[in-house]
Amino acid sequence: MKISPLEIRQQEFTKKMRGFDPDEVQNFLESLADEVQKINEENGSLKSEVEALTEQINEYKKIEKNLQDTLLKAQENSTKSLEAAKKQTSLMLKEAELKAAQIIEKARENTNDIRNAVVNLREEKDLIIAKLKAIVNSQANLLELKVERAGEEKSSGKKAEDSNKMDIDLNDILNKIL
Repeated sequence: MKISPLEIRQQEFTKKMRGFDPDEVQNFLESLADEVQKINEENGSLKSEVEALTEQINEYKKIEKNLQDTLLKAQENSTKSLEAAKKQTSLMLKEAELKAAQIIEKARENTNDIRNAVVNLREEKDLIIAKLKAIVNSQANLLELKVERAGEEKSSGKKAEDSNKMDIDLNDILNKIL
């Protein structure tokens, strides 16, 4: 049961014969009413303050929750970003290794092709030299036959010198080819 200061002021007591001094009781009730009024006002102001502080606390709790949520999301995003970067790096490394292996294999193939080409060119060179030797020898034999026939027809000293000169030139040609 709540008693207001007004109820205390308006409270009436029955009078009996030898009762308390009514002025004294009234003064006490007045001071009690004033005190209750002060307490009620203080209580009201404290309630208002408690409500305001509770509201602030609730706001701070909302802010704290938002900050925690934001922090969790940031941690999740950074973890996801880190994992994505690791995956991308791994993928790039694998791709680079694959390209490097392909380049090395292509270089080996090119090296083998070049070796085969060099071997083929050497074989062709040897074959051409052999053919040239055969052609030069056959041409030299033909020239010698013609020179001998011409020498038999004309017995002149001048023709014999030309024949020797041709032999020297043929030898030079053979040396240059080899």
